[in-house]
Amino acid sequence: MSTGAGDPPNLIEWRNKLFAVEEQLVLSEQEWTTYWPYIDNVWSHRSTQKSKKGPFVTHYYDCRLKGRPPGTPQNNDPNKRKRKRTARERDLCEMKIKVVETFPTATRPFKTYTIEKVKRDPNQAGGEQVGETHRHPLSESDRIKRHSVLRNELKMQKELKKVQKTYHKRATGLALQTVKRHSKPNELKLFGSCFCPFVQRVWIALEVKGINYQYIEVDPYKKPQSLMEVNPRGLVPALRHGDWVCHESTVLLEYLDDLGVGQPLLPSHPQIRANVRLWADHVSRNIVPTFYRCLQEQDQQKQLLHLEDLKKEISRLVEAADPIGPFFLGGLLSLVDVTFAPWILRLSRVLHPYRNWPLAEPGSRWGNWVSAIEAHEAIKNTTSDETLYLDSYERYAENRPNTSQLADAVNAGRGLP
Repeated sequence: MSTGAGDPPNLIEWRNKLFAVEEQLVLSEQEWTTYWPYIDNVWSHRSTQKSKKGPFVTHYYDCRLKGRPPGTPQNNDPNKRKRKRTARERDLCEMKIKVVETFPTATRPFKTYTIEKVKRDPNQAGGEQVGETHRHPLSESDRIKRHSVLRNELKMQKELKKVQKTYHKRATGLALQTVKRHSKPNELKLFGSCFCPFVQRVWIALEVKGINYQYIEVDPYKKPQSLMEVNPRGLVPALRHGDWVCHESTVLLEYLDDLGVGQPLLPSHPQIRANVRLWADHVSRNIVPTFYRCLQEQDQQKQLLHLEDLKKEISRLVEAADPIGPFFLGGLLSLVDVTFAPWILRLSRVLHPYRNWPLAEPGSRWGNWVSAIEAHEAIKNTTSDETLYLDSYERYAENRPNTSQLADAVNAGRGLP
């Protein structure tokens, strides 16, 4: 049973030798400490005998499939948690070995381990002084019990999972207060998740426009039925307006703007309107995927390349923006700002701590844009505490398996779902 790329050299050969013990084996201390933990699942220690004749002790082992009576009687206490036990047949294998551990001396300043089969008593049936051989393959021993290296790795993985941060399921800070204000039933329902930037796009638009709505926090990884009825793919954001349902953040932004309520996100002039749509598409098509490539990449050199790409894509957007600002078209939020705002927030809250993204220079055109986004009331009211984002995006920064459909798409080089 090999555990992966970190295995010591010739592990399979060593495991086979230490399993079969077809001849006497003499191991150095380094070889013993390196290879025995990979085969200790085969052997069950029976006894140790100290020698009166020299600096050594002898350890005796039976094949684990020999079995033995339980060491302690079964506990019938109903309040004590019981271990799950699987009974195993006895005497499935009679092979035994002895390990002579020889300690350093003045003439031989190193420790050795001599391994050989325990010979059968010649007075027993058969009359020959020979050792037993296994009645089963090594794979059967591996099936019965894992070796200690693998057990320790699994234990470490289990402990790591305990300390690994996971995504938050409830908004915090000002966003939580907004959730509470919009918890009453309403014909317009936004299904969202507190950590999702695509949800925050739509949420910001609702707040900017002052539209009355109900915010329904869902766990998109559990995909509740109420969400599946609105979006069969189970992705957020999803919107229900009366009997009508729709999803996809960019589509929902234009739908809310088409309702004609509150501040418009698209200007009335057709050419400026088209220009806004063009640069909003630049955010979704170029900036957002590059953000996730930066975050998910584990190779440091490639991270730097992705960071440079992201800087270039943002610079293109800044150059296309109104020169005075502070927003894309000037003094008021537009579709471009709402489309980009969630990632502007996550540059400092996620990409800066995880990938050392440089913070915006105060007083620069980019710095003024970032400051205006951070200070806008509608954006603040949909933003949770910074810890929520740091915790929720740890999975992306470590590129853990099964993080999300989006993460899978980025890893595969596909378009975002």
